Amino acid sequence: MNITNQKRTASLQRSTRETDISVSVNLDGSGTAQVSSGLGFLDHMLTALACHSSIDITLQCKGDLHVDDHHSVEDCAIVLGRAIDAALGDRNDLARFGYSYAPLDESLARCVIDLATRVHATVNLQLTREKIGDVACENLTHWFVTLASSLRCTLHIDIIRGENDHHKAEAAFKAFALALKAAVSRTQPGRDISTKGSL
Repeated sequence: MNITNQKRTASLQRSTRETDISVSVNLDGSGTAQVSSGLGFLDHMLTALACHSSIDITLQCKGDLHVDDHHSVEDCAIVLGRAIDAALGDRNDLARFGYSYAPLDESLARCVIDLATRVHATVNLQLTREKIGDVACENLTHWFVTLASSLRCTLHIDIIRGENDHHKAEAAFKAFALALKAAVSRTQPGRDISTKGSL
């Protein structure tokens, strides 16, 4: 693992019998994405996440897609969350909280995040199809829940309205990206970000 607090970067690799994943992130990047998860729709969502959070994300995953998409989706969330967590360092001087609304045509998503290391996720994507592209809809919800756990954050995502499942999922990822961008932004050094005096 390579962590540089000034640049807030991290690189992680995780290999199991189900997946082999490498991830690099730069929290102060320009939103570039080089992602290849083996799943087209997940790549599309991760590219949107990078673009709208301004976090540079490089992710390569070789997974057991002959089984199904579950292990690849879950493990990408685990490793990406851990990489962001590592890049955050001690989490001092963070804005900590982030919230955003993001529309996509008829769909509207809301996301609220707290980076105080209290792990909780409530995710309501209101998806009705079995799959979007090559990803099971239940695994999109699972991706957010798993990421919240590995990132060590509190996360609430809700689809307020929508009809098209692709639009709902993409709006959720964009709302998450914008909320995360706000939460990881730096504030003035030395400012208390918790009444406890520490996270």
